[in-house]
Amino acid sequence: MKDPQQDAGMLAVLIERLESQRLPRALALKEKVDQGGRLDDFDIAFLEEVFSDSQEVQPLIERHPEHQEIAAKMMGLYHDITEKALANEQAGGKA
Repeated sequence: MKDPQQDAGMLAVLIERLESQRLPRALALKEKVDQGGRLDDFDIAFLEEVFSDSQEVQPLIERHPEHQEIAAKMMGLYHDITEKALANEQAGGKA
């Protein structure tokens, strides 16, 4: 079992990053793809980083079920973004 104080510190950092960086960027990407936009290299790199990070923090989230709902909602948002982006690519959406 991990140190509860270490977990608390990691969770605080993750929540701060979610509020200040990840959520605003995800909402901007959602708006972009909802308007028919396509993801650029920077957008794709951001999503790749998010998916990589989510794999690394999965054990932490599993130890703290009180945060599983927000993690699932964020993953749902990223899924919606990628699905819409793929549809836009296939339809030849704007860059």
